[in-house]
Amino acid sequence: MSNAGLQRLVDEAALRRTAELYAQGADRRDKALWSSILTQDCVIEAPGIRLLGREQIVAALDVMARLYVVTQHRVHNQIARIDGDTASGETYSVAEHVSESAGKRQILTWAIRYQDLWRREAGEWRFARRALILDWTEVRTL
Repeated sequence: MSNAGLQRLVDEAALRRTAELYAQGADRRDKALWSSILTQDCVIEAPGIRLLGREQIVAALDVMARLYVVTQHRVHNQIARIDGDTASGETYSVAEHVSESAGKRQILTWAIRYQDLWRREAGEWRFARRALILDWTEVRTL
């Protein structure tokens, strides 16, 4: 395999790792972790939500902690196109959110397709934009 082919594999693994760390950071409410994988000017979009910049995005972890007892995000397939120090792609994910009200627990499941943009900064891949597309949701009592 050529050096370019090996570099592509290394970059693809690093891009996937950003998605896995994003999921872990969401579930652990880990602000330092999220800060490390987001560009300063990152934009996160979801239905009814637009978060601008690292500070606003990281602060959303506090909101998530108030809304949900626990969450679990899983990363599935990912396709990325790398062009120098930028990349774009799609990352499939399933996110489960457990809430509690009046002593009853419900689980909200999201089937997600993230439309991702990354930028390499100081040798590290970071999200520059994530647009969350919901393919479907499901709510059920636990």
